[in-house]
Amino acid sequence: MRRYQIDKELRARMGEGFLLLALIVIIGGLFYHQVIRYKYFLRQAEDNRIRVRPIVPKRGVIFDRNNEMIADNKVSFTVSIIPCEQVKGVTIPRLSALLGVDTSDIKAKAAANYTSIYIPAMVRRDQGIEVISALEENAEYYPGVIYSVESARRYVEGISAETFIGYLGEVSPEEVDLQSPKGYRPGRLMGKKGIEKAYDEELRGIEGTDYIEVSARGQIIGQYEGRDKMPAIPGSDLILTIDADLQRVIMLNFDSLQKAGGVVAIDPRNGEILALASSPGLDPNLFSGIISSDIWQSIISDSNHPLLNRPMSGIYPPGSTAKLLTAGAALELGLITTQTRLRPCYGGMRFGNRYFKCWEERGHGSLDVYHAIEQSCDVFFYQVGQMLGVDNWGIYSRKCGFGKKVGIDIPGEHSGISPTLAYYDKVYGKKQWSKLLVVNLAIGQGEYTVTPLQLAQFFAGVANNGVVFRPHLVRDIIQPDGATIHTKPEISFHLPFSDETLAILKEGARLVVQGGRGTAQRQRNKYYEVAGKTGTAQNPHGNDHSWFVGYAPANDPTIVVCAVVENAGHGSEVAAPLVGKVIKQYLIPEIEPQLVKSTDSAKVQKQ
Repeated sequence: MRRYQIDKELRARMGEGFLLLALIVIIGGLFYHQVIRYKYFLRQAEDNRIRVRPIVPKRGVIFDRNNEMIADNKVSFTVSIIPCEQVKGVTIPRLSALLGVDTSDIKAKAAANYTSIYIPAMVRRDQGIEVISALEENAEYYPGVIYSVESARRYVEGISAETFIGYLGEVSPEEVDLQSPKGYRPGRLMGKKGIEKAYDEELRGIEGTDYIEVSARGQIIGQYEGRDKMPAIPGSDLILTIDADLQRVIMLNFDSLQKAGGVVAIDPRNGEILALASSPGLDPNLFSGIISSDIWQSIISDSNHPLLNRPMSGIYPPGSTAKLLTAGAALELGLITTQTRLRPCYGGMRFGNRYFKCWEERGHGSLDVYHAIEQSCDVFFYQVGQMLGVDNWGIYSRKCGFGKKVGIDIPGEHSGISPTLAYYDKVYGKKQWSKLLVVNLAIGQGEYTVTPLQLAQFFAGVANNGVVFRPHLVRDIIQPDGATIHTKPEISFHLPFSDETLAILKEGARLVVQGGRGTAQRQRNKYYEVAGKTGTAQNPHGNDHSWFVGYAPANDPTIVVCAVVENAGHGSEVAAPLVGKVIKQYLIPEIEPQLVKSTDSAKVQKQ
């Protein structure tokens, strides 16, 4: 009996102990969860009803050199979804019908936000007020759907802005970077070409963060004030070296001519690009919103290739504009002097078993190097090319910047082809090619191809006494705090010519316009002297291409303009007047610029 009593008391004490222990555990758990882990579980609770809403920063504005705005922003509505069970169940089909977007596309965009279910996934941007009104009036019908006011790019028209500014496009899956604060999120826009691409990090700024509260069913309750909002940092503004008025004159003239081509204008004293225009061009505003498949197909199937950036990526034989290079190499090597007179020109010359014609059927007679440049005598330069040989010609061509990119501060340029011994050995087999190929190279034909940008750079070096500055488009970067980063001119290289050789080349180029028999003498005016070189490049696919590179004032150049007009004939008839109008607009601005006529019956020297 006594033992039974002891056992009963022991069990009672043990029960009390267990109850006390349970009470301690419960109290400890409550203390742990409500005191120690309070902030953690508060955040978990908030996360069930709070959603992160990124704040897209204002993209930087782009100005021309005269502070004319050429790219800014307009108000745009972007529709997004907040991933939740209700979105997966009913919202996606409804939203698909409203926006005209396939349900699989919406699901793919939602899945792209794989790091967090709380970050909205962009579905479609640039939506009209009718869509936004439908979402506002039927919010309960679209749980998890939000819209935001963002900015869409807007570009000035009529200046071939796409050539240098480029355009924006949606970030590809390969470009998504969610780890870096400056990284790209799915659905965001980034620069895809030109200035927009090269300076995208400066222009786009840094995203901010806002918070919204949602119900258990995914409906938007309103803005959540319990967390501090992180404001977005706007992008930097850019001031370009481009002159929008020059761009307008160029495009007005191309519209008048109804021809394709490209123009580059450079300040030879610092490498600032004053104009970079391509015709036919594209309105970059096409890419700032949603571009339909029909429009895109029409662009890529256009035989005029509007997507081709002709100043940077178009490659052409330079024609007679290359004669300054040929003359400079021969002068520098001592193969000719200012007194040298080669065999006279009688309209052509036989080399081996081939007869090479001069553009002037009547011939030019006996000329020195000055007047050979002035009159663009092919026969003179055939002989100079043969004296040089492919090896010497190729070496000097490379030293003058051909056959390689100039290093402009936007992507997309082509290097062209500057043939060398190694090039011909590779193409034709070692010693399996004719030495007469250099006869064509000497007048800018054959396999020799350049971009207008390369040719403009070379003539800028001639105009600037042999100093070649790297061409660039951005002059100033104005940061959000007002600090300005100025682009310092950078010397790219020096032409491989002495002061004496450069003086001869410059005088020959001056005579092209100012001389009595110059091929571009119609570009004379009473205000300033123009120097330059015409070119007519043979084109196996159609009519000759028309070239002219000119600079002014000839005695102290501040602008170099290079123009190529495709399938337009002689350089003196089309390209030279176009360059003349651009130079005149820059040095003597006009309110109503005169236009180059598409047909010109005037009698002129043709080369």
